[in-house]
Amino acid sequence: MGVWKQISEYLYLSKPDPARPKTQWVRYMHGINRISILLFLFAMLVILFKVFFRS
Repeated sequence: MGVWKQISEYLYLSKPDPARPKTQWVRYMHGINRISILLFLFAMLVILFKVFFRS
């Protein structure tokens, strides 16, 4: 599975793979990955905001 496809599944931009295992631990792992991706994107937005709108 491609990296971009996996990220789009984490962020609910595409449907999840039906062949993916559905155990509780895999769900926890995907939830933590989803949180880390969102925090990374938020941090990138903050950095870009500081760079372009520095007073």
